Amino acid sequence: MKYIFFLTFSIVVFANSDFITPMEYASQLYNNPRGIGCQECHGKHGEGLVIAKYKHKNRDRIFVSPRINNVDFIKFKKVLNRRTKGMPRYFLTNQEIEALYFYLHSNDNKKKINDK
Repeated sequence: MKYIFFLTFSIVVFANSDFITPMEYASQLYNNPRGIGCQECHGKHGEGLVIAKYKHKNRDRIFVSPRINNVDFIKFKKVLNRRTKGMPRYFLTNQEIEALYFYLHSNDNKKKINDK
């Protein structure tokens, strides 16, 4: 009977506690959603990066990833659910998409306060 009590007690106590915060989850998801992280192409904070510089038919070309920290949620979700211009399709759940958007916009309120 003691064992059942301790087992039940420990399940109840630990079932209600999260192992990581929503921000930690979002950060981990941004940095490694499915093998390659968003930061590899879009930068640490979604500011966009130059992916490659190359020559094509004797012309200099630059492949640039777009800035994604200024996109509204509807467009963000739409782009993540299709493959376009080198963007892999990750097959993210709605919860994962929301977490990524939360991560990219977590500093928005801090910026507004600092700008005043």
